[in-house]
Amino acid sequence: MNHIPHRASRFALYKILLVLFFAGINSLAYSQVTSATDTLKNDTVKVSKHAENLSGQYDVGDLFHKILHPKAKPDSVKKKPSGITIIPNIASNPTIGSQIGIKAVAGRVLGNEPGTFLSVAATSASITTKGIIYFYVNHNIFTPGNKYNFQGSLVVAKTVSPDYGLGIGNGNYDSPENEILTNPARKGRALNSLYFNLREKVYKEIEKGLFVGAGASFDVRRNIEERNTTATDQTPYRIYNDRNGFDDDGYSANGLLFNVQYTTRDNQNRAYKGIYADAGLRLNQTWLGSSRGALQFTTDVRKYISLSTSHPEHVIAFWNWGSYLLSGAVPYLELAGTGRDGSFRSGRGYVNQYFKGTQYNYSEVEYRFPILKNKFISGVTFFNLQTANDDLGTKLFEKWQPGYGGGLRVLFNKATRTNLCLDYAWGKYGARGFFLGLNEAF
Repeated sequence: MNHIPHRASRFALYKILLVLFFAGINSLAYSQVTSATDTLKNDTVKVSKHAENLSGQYDVGDLFHKILHPKAKPDSVKKKPSGITIIPNIASNPTIGSQIGIKAVAGRVLGNEPGTFLSVAATSASITTKGIIYFYVNHNIFTPGNKYNFQGSLVVAKTVSPDYGLGIGNGNYDSPENEILTNPARKGRALNSLYFNLREKVYKEIEKGLFVGAGASFDVRRNIEERNTTATDQTPYRIYNDRNGFDDDGYSANGLLFNVQYTTRDNQNRAYKGIYADAGLRLNQTWLGSSRGALQFTTDVRKYISLSTSHPEHVIAFWNWGSYLLSGAVPYLELAGTGRDGSFRSGRGYVNQYFKGTQYNYSEVEYRFPILKNKFISGVTFFNLQTANDDLGTKLFEKWQPGYGGGLRVLFNKATRTNLCLDYAWGKYGARGFFLGLNEAF
């Protein structure tokens, strides 16, 4: 015989479900499954000698405390941005199906020198109903006083990548192959593969906020296949490979990395003021096992302007990211494009690599504002533009594709300014989506 739970039991069950909901929605919805490489840039926080006044702010930790311990005294607001967190890694979207997994994040400030950035590491393992398996380990370590910064990652995955052709949506009709390659109808395809990535960079601070770095990256894909096609079907992927000398079943893109970075941001997770700039070269080398040699130049510039001294959360943020192939050729799935920035957050409104080319530029402006007085809920509006070439007549900056939207922010951790981000965005060709994530897009 079934028994109806009494009122107290039902209340306890509701509390547990609420905690699991907030803990689990740390993934990106309605978007491409992306590599975790370099995503720890968004997890880095600066520890200041003059701590921010957090007494009037309310975050998810305060909510958990209130729900689970309603009669207990509140925790101190002086939280340390460190420790280990283990949470479910849950997501669901048309690309990946339903995902379940586990994620662990750790953080610690090394040494006792004031101004040292927080060192962080993360790992995750997940599986989806569409057969995608993903495992990664990341680290972003700052030695005392920020003398050195070590950034690296290891990724092993069985994954799927959406494909919408080459370029920015301009069709080329000079031949049937060019029309398929540029895909003006934006017909969606998918590429399944095994993916392996090993990356490590070492930065040294040479002046306050100015770093120079070098490293290497090994990106390998094997067993690439386009399902629901025959061996004789012409697709953008096969046409690009035939013209640029890549095998259809796999490739290696292994290269050396050289970067210069400058930052004055007051917080790496959610800056109120300051700038961030990074310029780098990537040299894919055949002697490192790369399928083709290539030279790429990338830029990443961000500016944050607070509109109020009493409420600094009112911020206008600007972002420009670009990647430019200078010589050689890169594999199709390594082309610069939507969502291919270092944190894989560009181009809200479109799936990953919806637009792509050998030359690509992206710009975005976002207005961030508090809604509740205790800063637990805030909001954003944003607008972005992207442009790419296609090597078939359309040049960079000739055509632009817009994206726009808005969202809510839930203060997840006030000590580190970490927000839970819920965004809805629109793009062209009927593209739209709901995005969930931790930390701001930039």
